[in-house]
Amino acid sequence: MHWLWLSLLLLLVDQASKYLARVMLAYGENVPVTSFFNWTHRHNPGAAFSFLANAGGWQQPFLIGLALVISVLLVYWLWRSPRILSYRFALSAILGGALGNVMDRLRLGYVEDFLDFHYAHWHWPSFNLADVWIVVGAVLFVWAEIRQQPDKRRR
Repeated sequence: MHWLWLSLLLLLVDQASKYLARVMLAYGENVPVTSFFNWTHRHNPGAAFSFLANAGGWQQPFLIGLALVISVLLVYWLWRSPRILSYRFALSAILGGALGNVMDRLRLGYVEDFLDFHYAHWHWPSFNLADVWIVVGAVLFVWAEIRQQPDKRRR
């Protein structure tokens, strides 16, 4: 289960980056970096894209429980998955990201976001490195699955 070390490393990098955002930026502060990217400091009590952000509080235990169940499944899949580098990396990245956001929810009651990409006056919802790990892991998992399809059809 040495892949859990990668998940732990990604979790620690995520938490360190959120700590830096918290101490270097006031809440709501935007610091332009490029014409399309700002450092910012936001709180997200909801899920992705602030879904359920105004749900009245019930969403926190639900999202924490859901992420913990998914994390247990990811550990099981890591243990049982084919010994293929892309699968193992993908599952480890998703696990590290999920646990990074769960830590925020448990400690703070919301997820801290600090990456803000924009074009003209349109802003992509702000996000954090845990979200990046989850998306990269999911894309890599799909890519690995597609790559393995010809092998599965031959069986």
